[in-house]
Amino acid sequence: MRVLLAGGGTAGHTSPLLATADALRRLVPDVDVTALGTSTGLEARLVPEAGLPLEVVPRVPLPRRPGVDLLRTPGRLLAARRAALEVVDRVRPDVVVGFGGYVSVPAYLAARARRIPLVVHEGNALPGIANRLGARMTQHVATSFPGTRLPHATYVGLPVRRMISTLDRSALREQALAEFGLAADRPVLLVTGGSQGAARINAAVLGAAPALAEAGVQVLHVVGPKQEVVAPMGDVAYVVRHYVDRMDLAYAAADAVLCRAGSNTVTEVSGVGLPAVYVPLPIGNGEQALNARPVVEAGGGLLVEDATLTPAWVAAELLPLLTDPARLAEMGAAASGAVPLDADERLAAMILEAAR
Repeated sequence: MRVLLAGGGTAGHTSPLLATADALRRLVPDVDVTALGTSTGLEARLVPEAGLPLEVVPRVPLPRRPGVDLLRTPGRLLAARRAALEVVDRVRPDVVVGFGGYVSVPAYLAARARRIPLVVHEGNALPGIANRLGARMTQHVATSFPGTRLPHATYVGLPVRRMISTLDRSALREQALAEFGLAADRPVLLVTGGSQGAARINAAVLGAAPALAEAGVQVLHVVGPKQEVVAPMGDVAYVVRHYVDRMDLAYAAADAVLCRAGSNTVTEVSGVGLPAVYVPLPIGNGEQALNARPVVEAGGGLLVEDATLTPAWVAAELLPLLTDPARLAEMGAAASGAVPLDADERLAAMILEAAR
């Protein structure tokens, strides 16, 4: 069986693609999986590192507003469709799977032209333009969050890495604390703004560092590759990392998380049972707040507007949570039941069914 997985540009599309590829190879060891992406997105590095062949098509942004770029879109889309058709005719997949974003539209059009079964997976609670189109071309549509409005939608969750979905935080905690130089007898706040970091989150936590240290709260601060934060000196650990490869260790070390609300972050953080304060991006179409809603409504997290997150808020609202073990345990239990962690295999089963 041959499967073509289309997605890329951001971690939100690339990470579930790779997790799904792994699930397919576990379920069908002789499956032939090829990824379709661009030459400039994260997939250009991550897909080959995962041992998958990568085919590329031109990047076609889909403008949300009228302008010159919108006028150029039809021509760009035709060129990308031709490139996708060349890939499809060479790879000859039994099924095409799209994860949204720039790459998926030409893949959807190529699958339709060649009458190849199509599966669409939507990563956010609020679907994007690409998947709103793709969902009209197939009955095999999977969503990451309940209530996502797409035709033929089935809620399966968001595929995540096996190192996260199978994580035993308690078993890994001692190793994790040693990895980051953290003490076992003090609470740990994990701070992350996603793959690129978040200046607002970084500034709020750094400004509240004296109050956190006074209360004995340690900080593991993943600031992002292009952000600069100088760790304050003191007796309580404040560890700054620009990037963390082993997020399983970061989650195992943490007692709570302060983070954005991208779909991958919400699924991973809640799935491993960590209480979280979600700070949605203040730009875009509001999908991050919707991503976090099921976890917040279940009692597993708090939702805070970007403009509200200040050092004073961290000291007044987050600090009492970090020093309340009973409340942390209650929120963690609620979070772990809010979002499924077996979406990789559930989506893989849908793909195999569509191919048959």
